[in-house]
Amino acid sequence: MVILGALVFLAPAILAALILLPVIYWLLRVTPPAPRRLSFPAIRLLLGLDAQEETPERMPWWLLVMRLALAALIIVALAHPVLNPAAALPGNGPVLLVVDNGWAAGKAWPQRQDALRAAVDKAERAGRELLLLPTAPTAPGEPVAVSRLLRPGEARGVIDGLAPSPWPTDRAAALKAVDALRLSGGTHVVWAGDGITTEKDAAGVRDFAARLQRFGGLEVLTPPAFDLAHLVGTPEVVDTALTVPVRRATAVGDVPLVLRATAEDGRPLARTELRFAAGQRQAEARFDLPSAARNAIASVSIESEATAGATVLVDERWRRRPVGLATPQDTARAQPLLTESYYLDRALEPFAEIRRGSVAELLGGTQPTDRLAALLLPDGALSSDADREAADRWMEGGGALIRFAGPILAANPDALVPVPLRFGDRTLSGAMSWTEPMPLAPFDAASPFQGLTIPSDIRIQRQVLADPSPDLADKTWARLTDGTPIVTAERRGRGWLVLIHTTAGPGWSNLPFSGLFVDMLRRVVALGSGVGGDSGQASLPPVRVLDGYGRLIPPPPLALPIAGPAFATTVPGPEHPPGFYGTEDNRRALNLGAAVTSLEPFPDLPAGVTVSSYQAPVEVDLRPWIFGAAMALLIIDGIIALVMRGLLTPPRRTTVASVLVAGLAAASLLGPAPARAQDDARIIAMANHVRLAYVETGQQDVDSVSQAGLEGLAQVLRDRTSVNAEGAVGVNVESDELAFFPLLYWPVTTAQPALSDAAIARLNAFLRTGGTIFFDTRDQAVGGGGALAGPGAQKLRELTRGLDIPPLTPVPPDHILTRAFYLMQDFPGRYAGGDLWVETGDATVNDGVSTIIIGANDWAGAWAIDAGGTPMLPVVPGGERQREMAFRFGVNLVMYALTGNYKSDQVHVPAILERLGQ
Repeated sequence: MVILGALVFLAPAILAALILLPVIYWLLRVTPPAPRRLSFPAIRLLLGLDAQEETPERMPWWLLVMRLALAALIIVALAHPVLNPAAALPGNGPVLLVVDNGWAAGKAWPQRQDALRAAVDKAERAGRELLLLPTAPTAPGEPVAVSRLLRPGEARGVIDGLAPSPWPTDRAAALKAVDALRLSGGTHVVWAGDGITTEKDAAGVRDFAARLQRFGGLEVLTPPAFDLAHLVGTPEVVDTALTVPVRRATAVGDVPLVLRATAEDGRPLARTELRFAAGQRQAEARFDLPSAARNAIASVSIESEATAGATVLVDERWRRRPVGLATPQDTARAQPLLTESYYLDRALEPFAEIRRGSVAELLGGTQPTDRLAALLLPDGALSSDADREAADRWMEGGGALIRFAGPILAANPDALVPVPLRFGDRTLSGAMSWTEPMPLAPFDAASPFQGLTIPSDIRIQRQVLADPSPDLADKTWARLTDGTPIVTAERRGRGWLVLIHTTAGPGWSNLPFSGLFVDMLRRVVALGSGVGGDSGQASLPPVRVLDGYGRLIPPPPLALPIAGPAFATTVPGPEHPPGFYGTEDNRRALNLGAAVTSLEPFPDLPAGVTVSSYQAPVEVDLRPWIFGAAMALLIIDGIIALVMRGLLTPPRRTTVASVLVAGLAAASLLGPAPARAQDDARIIAMANHVRLAYVETGQQDVDSVSQAGLEGLAQVLRDRTSVNAEGAVGVNVESDELAFFPLLYWPVTTAQPALSDAAIARLNAFLRTGGTIFFDTRDQAVGGGGALAGPGAQKLRELTRGLDIPPLTPVPPDHILTRAFYLMQDFPGRYAGGDLWVETGDATVNDGVSTIIIGANDWAGAWAIDAGGTPMLPVVPGGERQREMAFRFGVNLVMYALTGNYKSDQVHVPAILERLGQ
């Protein structure tokens, strides 16, 4: 290895071939050019010519220099030059790569893969094999295990196929896999960690690092403290709002987080900003929405953080369900604090939308907004046969009917009960009773109340008894300590009939005074909205699950159902990934935040361990660039040889310079597309017609989609509006004239090169003179977040450095983009969701038209059609309806750019006239 500052030659022996350049020089000098074929003139033309002295023709000096440079470039490229090379790995044995691929590694996962690839490159240079150990299990039944010895090429393939898992790491299992390894000395270990552990597992991290260190050198890569993954906890319903806790491992930094609540179809419902207080590691986001909007929330996630821990799924347990509370006829004459309705109202208020009235009034609604999830009946509220029939029909449709026993039901038992009842009631206290008030027995595993804590001071004084029957035990959800049922239930059609064998007020027990009463009602009410409607008996299969990037996907084939009674205690893992379980109409959410009890940073590791971050200098391999330059010279040399041999006839008065120019033009075909010659005909055509323009990225697949997308939008404009758009034109911002286009569509790719100063000046002039640029970061396609968050947004910040970009804001509801041609509030593209950002400007400036528009939904992909008019790419999740809305947004966008800034467009006239005059 030869080191020249930041430049290193990994195969320096090949540089010795440079001494052959003088030999190549001598051979090129003495070798005459290949003969040319010329048409021989008639003999008579030679008469009278004098013989002249002939000298051998030699190669021109400029061609000789070019060929020597070509040989030198090939030799230097074969010597494998590298810029900013990383230090070589210590040791001489195999290299063990340990990677944390649990949920916390999903944040900046490509960065972790790059670090592993860099370690593979260093191992390849030293001729060493590698082993790979992921610390999280990847499939059900497969333990954490070390791979076999891999060659560098094989290791790269494994790393490329590795993805973060949506469950925690299992470093205890990884430690067992390491203990089973038998490696020779000199093994070097690179641990790509996620930097996060739990309070219980902190000692395990130290033991794991100590065991890895025994193989030889240990290098641990961790993210900086301010860049560790966050964890969204279990939501709670507080008053009318949904609150979501967010935890972090350290109290470092004050970077705000933006949480987004989305609906089932991906529609954004609300966004809120969250900041951690100084020294605090937990904060709370609050979504205070109308009942209908809050009930539509399906998930809450952290924008710009793609992990399973940054997303929490919301099911019916956190929705404010409409609950009917039937009021007996004599309630008005009773004492308020002694009525059952008072205690039921106070218990339901924290989590339900309460509607009061008679049974007929509550069940008589015909609109969807009038329908109830559950109906609570205090003693005496169900007195007529018509009300019983209406309640029975309502239960058949899926409602949960919750009845409370009391003196009236004890004296007049009816058939609308889950189990037959004895006449009268049982008194457990008083002068004539031999017994004392009884507490509740622990809930069975099959009961929906399983897991609730029973306060020790709860006592039942009176109850209505059930007649013994063979199925009484199966219908019993709660018992007294003597085994008598206190809560029974039965399935009725798609709904439930639940009977609580005591009153809802303080007359027969002190249960209504406890928090247990609220929790029991919360779970019973949820039965009428599709959650837990199997009383803990059914098996809940996976419906949709989260992947390691926090995206909902179909369940993998090996994902297993969860037994209903065990759902509350299930920890997400390979068998049960976090996600929705049950059926499409009856789902329960299994979230990671409920299983991860604490979040801690890595503890201090043993002495001698090298700890560094992922922000290492990027190693640049110069071979592709040098081989590219050699290939360009080779093509130029071939063209010159054809010209000199007469096989390629140049134009009249051809000079050496013109031959070089022709060769350079042909060689440039290997690089970015050349600037288009803007001749007079093209300038006139541009000035006379409206054309949609897109910025060329240099990536053929992206540019072809942009071309097809704008062609499709132009067709829609011609069919539906008076805009006679002539099609799409690709422009190069480095060289093309932009004055002809009021709007530029700019798809952002991570491979786009930085803009030159001349291009920045050209774009600033375009924006100042009334032009509009529509940046499409296309980040919705990778789950990377919104228009201002994600890999595309990061690249956009680099591209626009130096541009005069005004302050931006999401499109307000009254913006002209919402009514330029069609009335609309959402702006979907190939993907839905995310905000569209426009300039926060004065309406008097640029006629109110935003010079910058930024989105992330890949609109060109939604507009793209082939030659037959068939859409080229699928649109998710809304299908063809969403594609239609994308076309409508495109029409609004073009009309906004053309008609909204018609005054400012006049400033283009001098530039166009100047071009026409050239």
